[in-house]
Amino acid sequence: MTTAFFTDERCFWHGGGNYAFTLPTGGLVQPGGGLPESPETKRRLRNLLEVTGLLQTLSVRSAPEASDADLRRVHPESYLSAFKAASDAGGGELGLRTPFGKGGFEIAALSAGLATAALRAVLTGEARNAYALSRPPGHHCLPDWPNGFCLLNNIAIAIRAAQAAGLARRIAVIDWDVHHGNGTEAIFYEDPTVLTISLHQERNYPLDTGAAEDRGRGPGEGFNLNLPLPPGCGHVAWLHAFHRIVLPALNRFRPDAIVVACGFDASAVDPLGRMLLTAESFRQMTRLAREAAEALCDGRLVLVHEGGYSEVHVPFCGHAVIEELAQSPIRAPDPLAETLARRQPGPAFDAFAADWIERLAAVHGL
Repeated sequence: MTTAFFTDERCFWHGGGNYAFTLPTGGLVQPGGGLPESPETKRRLRNLLEVTGLLQTLSVRSAPEASDADLRRVHPESYLSAFKAASDAGGGELGLRTPFGKGGFEIAALSAGLATAALRAVLTGEARNAYALSRPPGHHCLPDWPNGFCLLNNIAIAIRAAQAAGLARRIAVIDWDVHHGNGTEAIFYEDPTVLTISLHQERNYPLDTGAAEDRGRGPGEGFNLNLPLPPGCGHVAWLHAFHRIVLPALNRFRPDAIVVACGFDASAVDPLGRMLLTAESFRQMTRLAREAAEALCDGRLVLVHEGGYSEVHVPFCGHAVIEELAQSPIRAPDPLAETLARRQPGPAFDAFAADWIERLAAVHGL
């Protein structure tokens, strides 16, 4: 079996104009290039994979749009109808920082369809593991309120489809996007069959979610783990958090499959984060996730693309992840590696971060 790579050119055609960076244009805010969530980071990742030859070693596929039934397992009909009507009428914005153009509903459903097909391929044994280059992203989208560039919750739709088909019952989500996965948290907050783990920069986005004390409710209590990390954490701190909390939590949960919300905005040069990760950091986190999947769930691992807004660095971070996922010798050396190695925090900050992580571990009983 090979690594499957799900992609579709139509996802790169999603538009989110009428913004200058993250501010709506108008008044004294001059029109800019649109939202930071542009197609270029994702398109350049796919281009880099093709140029290095790594793409040719993958099982490259597209997928149909997520079905109405798939969407309705996560999102209420009232929201889907409003989204579809606005999309047909030329576009608009239904939440916060989630503008879309004509056809935006269908493109978002396609993005969810890529994630759904990727998880299905792994669970049915068609692929060893998989990467879904989904766009628009999904982890901020609540059932009835889109935000943070996310219009449908791709991962939640994929998980509910897999559960409904009887392909898996217990699924773990590791979200290493620099922003809190508030939408995924909300959807599964009372569900003990889905373990959600979010590593993120404390109080970045959203400002009012992601606290360590938010651990689930009712039967889902203890199945939501938030790991808010202080700004400035680098390779050592993130890998320590993974070893100290993420891996023990996975061992305790014993999932049937692992899904990663794969954001690259914890990169040291990302405009929407204040962390200091490198391409090698993402490679090593992928290795740990892959090894955990091999030990716990017969290697069933799916990565679904989320954030990451550096057009230069995201392609190299993503290439490193897919190199590791496919266990390929093909390399795309990170051109920022030497520079970012000099920017890593020193021993004093790493010790401070280690103490911080120990407090988080205590909150989660690990």
